[in-house]
Amino acid sequence: MEWFDTHAHLFEEAILSQIDDVLDRAAQADVKTIVAVGTTLEDSRTCIELAEKYPQIYASVGIHPNHSAEAQPGDREKVEELMSHPKVVAIGETGLDRYWDFAPFDLQREYLDWHVEKSRQYGKPLIIHMRECEQDIVDWLEASKADGPLNGILHSYTGDAKLAELGVDCGMHISFAGMLTFKSNQVLRDVAKTIPAERLLVETDCPYLSPEPCRKQRPNEPALVVHTGSCLAYERGLDPAEMAQQTTANAKKLFGIAEA
Repeated sequence: MEWFDTHAHLFEEAILSQIDDVLDRAAQADVKTIVAVGTTLEDSRTCIELAEKYPQIYASVGIHPNHSAEAQPGDREKVEELMSHPKVVAIGETGLDRYWDFAPFDLQREYLDWHVEKSRQYGKPLIIHMRECEQDIVDWLEASKADGPLNGILHSYTGDAKLAELGVDCGMHISFAGMLTFKSNQVLRDVAKTIPAERLLVETDCPYLSPEPCRKQRPNEPALVVHTGSCLAYERGLDPAEMAQQTTANAKKLFGIAEA
């Protein structure tokens, strides 16, 4: 069995301080590939350093919408310099967020548009954050159609089936994190049943959102993606090994990672 954690914030101190143990536990759980996702220039660089040191880690580089207001002049250009690195397989985390009030929404949208431009320029998929802004994401997806298909992920997905369908139609994958396993989230599990098999992904978004039965565990870590994947398999009537094979193949194809 082989699982792929498509979204992990390995630069966070709770993970980075014990990275060797975290990766050992991931290997024991058959989590064999991880994308370390950056949210600022500094931690994007850390993600690349981890990817250079550990063969099972790949990197995504970008500036998170909630960090866009604190970015310094020149940060975007410096992030772009990282995008051609051979172990950088994605652009972001970018997107939109109305839950936190850390950055003006117009600035978030400016940064999102910049990441989309770079995704198309470098031929690498986007990683999209979306929190309490479903209509804004709908509007963005609809507007993007004029410029051609997108390529990427609606990550840590909690939206409805209609938005997921639109995302898939626009070229996006749908990735589920630990919230899928929460006992109160049957509505989200029902949405997960509707996603085309070839567009499904799983992630931890660690160190946040630990899945059941480890919800009280802090921090979350890549080894626990198995619980989300197994929940997804159960809801779709599959064996976990089948779900592992499907989501891992999807991720490797999306990120351009050759099969071993």
